[in-house]
Amino acid sequence: MSHKLILDHVDKVFGDGDLTVKVLDQVSLEVKAGEFVAVVGPSGSGKSTLLSIAGALLSPTRGRIIIDGKDISQLPEKKMNRIRLDKIGFVFQSSNLIPYLTVRDQLLLIPKLAGHDKRKAEQRAIALLEKLELTHRMDSYPQSLSGGERQRTAIARAWMNEPEIILADEPTASLDSERGRTIVKMLADEVKIREKAAVMVTHDERMLDLCDRVVMMEDGQLSEIPKKG
Repeated sequence: MSHKLILDHVDKVFGDGDLTVKVLDQVSLEVKAGEFVAVVGPSGSGKSTLLSIAGALLSPTRGRIIIDGKDISQLPEKKMNRIRLDKIGFVFQSSNLIPYLTVRDQLLLIPKLAGHDKRKAEQRAIALLEKLELTHRMDSYPQSLSGGERQRTAIARAWMNEPEIILADEPTASLDSERGRTIVKMLADEVKIREKAAVMVTHDERMLDLCDRVVMMEDGQLSEIPKKG
């Protein structure tokens, strides 16, 4: 099974001169196709920075990021943008929906930015909304959606371009435990069925049984946690 995402001895240092903070320290992580990895750890330990680097939002200070067999660590911004559009689906803590776009248009924005065929994008959007039980909300705006509906819309949007890698940052934070579990189960199923690689940062230990592996982030370093049961 191929590795979709590899972080190889990654350091991330913020600041310059005497005022530097090392947020990631020699972090290595490999995520295979069809694998769902949870990252846990205290606030401020570097989890969100790890996700931003894995998602080509930040460049590492040292080390390599390999996505789908290509080293992207030193690519220019324009190429990084393309990788984010083509290869990566993001699900953030607060669904990050655009207030003035309907649910359907939130989904169509991503393929539009990527320059994909409009008709195919519309068919895919409708199929995803059916799958996530959101068809009745297709023409609604974010402010009229429940927390669960907003987060399901964000997941549908993350899947629009068939990304190789799904990155989720606290996707259940604004949801009750039952809704949260439904959301994580949807992510886990998609990862398995479509052979994606996924990393989820979470504080919610009740979701960890849905993941294949759990890694702990502490003081900028990563260690594997043996899975219970």
